[in-house]
Amino acid sequence: MLLLPFSFLLAEDTPRREAVEFTVREGLPNFFYKLKHGEDVTIAYLGGSITAQEGWRVLSQKWFAEQFPQASLNGVHAAIGGTGSDLGAFRVEKDALSAKPDLLFVEFAVNDRNTGPEQITKAMEGIVRKTWQANPETDICFIYTTIAQESPSLAEGMMMRSSSTMEAVADHYGIPSVDVGYSVALLEKAGKLVMKTNAPMVRVSGDELNEPASLPRNTEGRIIFAKDGVHPYPETGHVLYTDALIRAMNAMRPNAKVYAHTLSEPLHPHNWESAEYIPLSASLLKGEYTNLTETGAPLVTRFSGQISSLFRLESDASLTFRFKGTKVMVYDILGPDSGSLQVTIDDMTKTVRRMDKYCTYHRLGTLGIGDNLPDTIHTVTIQVLDTTFDKAEVLGEDKRTEIANHPEKYSDYVWYAGAIFILGEMVEAN
Repeated sequence: MLLLPFSFLLAEDTPRREAVEFTVREGLPNFFYKLKHGEDVTIAYLGGSITAQEGWRVLSQKWFAEQFPQASLNGVHAAIGGTGSDLGAFRVEKDALSAKPDLLFVEFAVNDRNTGPEQITKAMEGIVRKTWQANPETDICFIYTTIAQESPSLAEGMMMRSSSTMEAVADHYGIPSVDVGYSVALLEKAGKLVMKTNAPMVRVSGDELNEPASLPRNTEGRIIFAKDGVHPYPETGHVLYTDALIRAMNAMRPNAKVYAHTLSEPLHPHNWESAEYIPLSASLLKGEYTNLTETGAPLVTRFSGQISSLFRLESDASLTFRFKGTKVMVYDILGPDSGSLQVTIDDMTKTVRRMDKYCTYHRLGTLGIGDNLPDTIHTVTIQVLDTTFDKAEVLGEDKRTEIANHPEKYSDYVWYAGAIFILGEMVEAN
């Protein structure tokens, strides 16, 4: 394994590491100790849509239960489609660590594929440090999946740049990692697997990603990995992912003991271990808005596992708050009825459209407001603009029929906001 000094990871073009299927490092000692002794065990799965699917997450938990029938297993679904390690660092406490997991799987390599190495490092290190501050006996394992665009280079022995960056964090803290996509890439190279069926990807989250493979193999006998080259079919690609994970787990299985992980000096001095999740409150809002949490609206039911408060802001309504720190985002929901916002931080203003080509349905998102800010007090105001735009143009030509058939879905221009994320601390208004 090629080891890279941290200074290289801050370069724009992160060198790719030599691909291997897994690296044990310190392994998962506490997790396997509890399993072998028949104790209650909780596994949390933090990741994006590939982990959210009814795939390797479900299959791996089933395998653990079969291997250790004397233990009682509980799985925590903490994966959100279309999100990366940046959001993961802010929500890991609420979505995963609150369940007091014995093992935390972290899967963000694909969604972090176009993220800069410094941000990946700070976010992944923040996840690690938060976890071991909460419980030093919680084991962590990084999972690296793949996509059609990356498979050829992976088959040639080069990891994705995002995975390569994450490996430096894994090295620093002794965290095991499993590249479940490596064996898939080798099968494609050998002509035994087809990565995609050339079908368009229409969603980045939701139950539709669990669509079964009507043909697990094509007419040439090749395994069909995924419809879109990203989200594996549950009965093909996810089985291969699980098989790779099992090989890694069997290698780590012998090292079972009670072990307290230690936090060494940070790899990055400004990692995100201080990331804060702050539920939105009505006291920060002005104008016309609805507290959907109090009404029990369908969106609240759908996203109750991720957002503890949710507000719908109408035209000209606004959110204002002050904080001391270096980064700020807002946890929100994008959808067919989303509009445009005017975002102001201190003396800088920008207009942001909270709708993209996937907004035929509602999904969670993060509104980035400021990063790498001076560690001083900042004032943020976000106002819903009383403007309209051509939603058919945003969704694309192939969605015009959808809009024509359901115009009521797209008629509003509102904003759904749920929480504030900051690196720092909130400051009371004067």
